[in-house]
Amino acid sequence: MTEQEKQPTADRDRTHKETGDDQVSQQEVQDDGAQVSTDGTTAGVAEVAIPELVIISGMSGAGRSTAAKCLEDLGWFVVDNLPPALIPTMVELGARSQGNVARIAVVVDVRGRRFFDNLRESLADLESKHVTRRIVFLESSDDALVRRFESVRRPHPLQGDGRIVDGIDAERELLRELRGDADLVIDTSSLNVHELRAKMDAQFAGEEEPELRATVMSFGFKYGLPVDADLVADMRFLPNPHWIPELRPFNGLNEEVSAYVFNQPGAKEFLDRYAELLRLIAAGYRREGKRYVTIAIGCTGGKHRSVATAEKLAARLVAEGVETVVVHRDMGRE
Repeated sequence: MTEQEKQPTADRDRTHKETGDDQVSQQEVQDDGAQVSTDGTTAGVAEVAIPELVIISGMSGAGRSTAAKCLEDLGWFVVDNLPPALIPTMVELGARSQGNVARIAVVVDVRGRRFFDNLRESLADLESKHVTRRIVFLESSDDALVRRFESVRRPHPLQGDGRIVDGIDAERELLRELRGDADLVIDTSSLNVHELRAKMDAQFAGEEEPELRATVMSFGFKYGLPVDADLVADMRFLPNPHWIPELRPFNGLNEEVSAYVFNQPGAKEFLDRYAELLRLIAAGYRREGKRYVTIAIGCTGGKHRSVATAEKLAARLVAEGVETVVVHRDMGRE
């Protein structure tokens, strides 16, 4: 037995206090996050890095899991089907990780009114704490969703005793407000898994987050409006190169087709004024914290006028420092 152990308890306690053995040799962290030195004085407040947050939602069968997997491959910490009420807690835990969890992606599956109310409350909580959050919404047409559910022989989560389309209608109605709040809407109706991953990579793979990212999409009105478009321009006021025999086999990427389009009255003026309008809109988007915009440029078949205009407009945006992706949705469908 050591000499200290032979001392009476009271003496040992007194010796313990006098030698400072009851104090931690290193700095202690108080409940409020302040670090305390061994003499009990405040050494400073530890700086907390709040993680970046992306919320992935959208229609069942539209590709939420694929989008989440893509972010996971890019180094994000992904949580699938987390109850919305726990999202602020997850962000708080990430903040305590000392930078080990800098980016969090949460997949939420809205299936009821109370569930949606919880999500809205969580978003308000995050906003009050100045957490940078973005909402990615996966959309798809009814036809595409029905085909996907039928191909895997699974019912829609909300169809109950009804049909698949009944479940789709119910879910679309529940998600209507969330879709309106989304920073990025991706329509996966005509996308395969690889194309969806390419879209996610284009938006999230960069080392630094730009102020604004734009997708300029050409399309054909006869194939339907892009449901993920924020802005739509109609180029059908210009003559159609389709009716020029020597231009008909080509598309808007061809220099001769592009020259024909922009030699038409009003074409260059439209491009100038629309680019000026986009500068005004982009400034407003930045002020509102919107980081993504999809600009759809349409013509009849999505082959000539829309393609040529989309290319010219994208070049203007790139020249002004806007990171831009060009997608020709319907080129080659004819």
